[in-house]
Amino acid sequence: QVQLVESGGGLVQAGGSLRLSCAASGRTFSGYAMGWFRQAPGKEREFVARITWNSGMTYYTDSVKGRFTISRDNAKNTVYLQMNSLKPEDTAVYYCASGNLLRASVTGTGGYDYWGQGTQVTVSS
Repeated sequence: QVQLVESGGGLVQAGGSLRLSCAASGRTFSGYAMGWFRQAPGKEREFVARITWNSGMTYYTDSVKGRFTISRDNAKNTVYLQMNSLKPEDTAVYYCASGNLLRASVTGTGGYDYWGQGTQVTVSS
């Protein structure tokens, strides 16, 4: 059974940093993409960043480019999202998800099979 467990969320002032972690278990993730998504109150869930497990190729939504970095540690089966220069508009519940590389959307939410429970990130102004 695939499990994705996020951690690392919290309250931070604008300009600060947080690192989110997503511990994955239950299968081999070779051939999979791992994504980070977020959902603010009253808004739809949106894509934030994606990394392919094998090659490490990354994609970001424009609003986080240059501030967020997605990475993975194959030995630990863990994906990270380093978030710097945080802004109040980054406030949301952040989710990680996994999906087959051929089906998972490159910059959207479609095609991801497994989702974590989410971790709250709150950025105060």
